[in-house]
Amino acid sequence: MVMVRHFSKSLKLLVCAFLFVLHLQSASSEIINKNVDRVLDLSTQLTKETVKITAADDAGKQFSKYQLIIPTELQSSLSYISAKDSKKKELKLQKEQKDDVTYYNVELPKAAASHELFVDLVFIKQLLPYPEEIKQSDKQLVKYNGQLYFYTPYKTSEQKTQVVLSSSNIIAYNQTKPYTVSGSKIKYGPYENIPAFNKEKLYIHYENQSPFMTVNRLERTIQISHWGNIAVEENIQLTHSGAKLKGSFSRYEFQKDTRSGQSAIKSYKTMLPASAFGVYYRDSNGNISTSNMNVLREYVDLELRPRFPLFGGWKTQYTIGYNMPSFEYLFSEGSNYLLKMRLIDHIFDDMFIEEAVVKIILPEGCTGIKLKTPYAVERQEDGLTHTYLDTFGRPTITFSKKNVVENHIANFELTYNFSKVLLLQEPLLLISFVFLIFIVAIICKRLDFSISSHPHKD
Repeated sequence: MVMVRHFSKSLKLLVCAFLFVLHLQSASSEIINKNVDRVLDLSTQLTKETVKITAADDAGKQFSKYQLIIPTELQSSLSYISAKDSKKKELKLQKEQKDDVTYYNVELPKAAASHELFVDLVFIKQLLPYPEEIKQSDKQLVKYNGQLYFYTPYKTSEQKTQVVLSSSNIIAYNQTKPYTVSGSKIKYGPYENIPAFNKEKLYIHYENQSPFMTVNRLERTIQISHWGNIAVEENIQLTHSGAKLKGSFSRYEFQKDTRSGQSAIKSYKTMLPASAFGVYYRDSNGNISTSNMNVLREYVDLELRPRFPLFGGWKTQYTIGYNMPSFEYLFSEGSNYLLKMRLIDHIFDDMFIEEAVVKIILPEGCTGIKLKTPYAVERQEDGLTHTYLDTFGRPTITFSKKNVVENHIANFELTYNFSKVLLLQEPLLLISFVFLIFIVAIICKRLDFSISSHPHKD
């Protein structure tokens, strides 16, 4: 009996010791970045960051969540973020706000002791003209203020950063060793044992003649017709957001000297859907004929040339529209319909839209409308649009999105119900109207509206 009690007590001590060891291992285990390869693309008006991360648990424990963090000073500049696994499959991100710091929790496909991640980030308004004003013949210089290291809540064993610029004309840059400069590229690292939350600054001052174009507001209207057509119209307000023009503009100098107006925007290309037809391009003065359209297999290449070259600080506003066959984007099963098309289209390379407003006009009589977008948008109150041959008005869905870049080009889905009997509404209204005109004409023909005079008899 005594031996049994002694054995029971020893077993309890062993279990407690085992649990204590597990607790120590759990407390000491920590996720670290074994290796970080970072590419910073500063060759356009956007800051594009691609990061390859190899993360592991130093105690060999399996984990299925990883945290990305955006510094407070960069939160307003972040336009797009995504994460993919080693097979380039999109991973789900869950945004979380803690003490004015934004975290993105990455849900990994399965628990493992080591994971490989690919993170894409796009920042806006990080490249600032310096000097802010230049003459017509001057080159445009910009400055970049960012992070030398990838900002992360984990320790990093080794990191390398490659900066891609648009020119080899580099005025000033960080000289944190080791580093090498080759043409328009600067390679930093490898750096070892970087602590978490490291905010060492990276400064680069260099030449960047890329078009700095900002779409201040995009109003995109999509009108659906069940008679086989989808009409798209975009009203675009555009500003040259690069270095402002210092002094007056000389047309003579601009045409004579090829070096004049290097940073000016003379033309740019817009990509429309391959099935687009009936394209028009106009501004407040009327149609703009200085444009070229090339129909390719996958898209329609439209070269737009404004009425005048755009220098820094100059603005323009124009409208572009086209039609598309509905069978490519509108699908139906009975009275149930599905509209699947792009939320926004390509306006120009490396585009930046401060605010995009999308308006979808459906046929009259649609009900049960449900909208599914590829990312969060601000849904506005639904309304009605009145056009020709309408009685009650067409249901109109409106939503907006700020700080839009090319990575946001994705399909939305809109489902609704529509009775095909309502297709007869407009033809019947038209027939009734024509019939009414004939009735009125017949009545007017048979009535005698002439004024006759009869001789007066005494």
